[in-house]
Amino acid sequence: MTDELRKLDVAILVCPGYLPADVIGVHTLLGFQPEVNVHLVWKDLDELTGTPHFPTRATTTFEDCPADLDVLLAGAVPAEIFEDAQTLEFLADRGGRAKWVAGVCMGSVLLGAAGLLRGYRATTNFHAYDLLPYYGATPVPTNRVVEDRNRITAGPATGGLEIALRLIQDLRGTEAARRSELTWEYAPEPLFGVGTPELAGPELAGASIRDFDEKHAALRELSERAAERLGVVVPPA
Repeated sequence: MTDELRKLDVAILVCPGYLPADVIGVHTLLGFQPEVNVHLVWKDLDELTGTPHFPTRATTTFEDCPADLDVLLAGAVPAEIFEDAQTLEFLADRGGRAKWVAGVCMGSVLLGAAGLLRGYRATTNFHAYDLLPYYGATPVPTNRVVEDRNRITAGPATGGLEIALRLIQDLRGTEAARRSELTWEYAPEPLFGVGTPELAGPELAGASIRDFDEKHAALRELSERAAERLGVVVPPA
């Protein structure tokens, strides 16, 4: 078993407007492992509100977060966080030394904004595959976990659970990951079977993409600014 019972430090970014669904799986599955400290990290310890209304309080500030993490993870956050200098500096610093750097949904793009995905294969939610090249990443259009060296990314919500199981496998061994999967009865059987654009078909997938249009336009603009800041040359579509 790898690193058995060595104390592990896991940092999960929270912020005003963050999406709890993207990170709760990692928080739960890793948090129930023995000898694991899970830090909910933000600039301060004041109460903040996730989306939809989900009161939260960070447990650790950026300043007090351990320097050498076993896992640094981010989920989806509001657009302004992608250009928040203090947040990007924190992610770049801890991510540059962490054993694993993980992104769920738009958290992958946030890692890119911190310069952590340049030269890596990565994925995100299907609405935003086209944004990854602005951060020097190679997009992998899939609803499965994508692992490239110590970067691990996935789509929204259940992607966090699958990332957590893979991290448990690496940090605590395959048997611990198998037991965690069983303990939490992780055996998804989608009610409608339309959880990917391919399964949903063009009409439903197109409607979902249109729902994301306004947010995507804003993210495209900040991604263009990020590419300039990072010195990334975006290949033609």
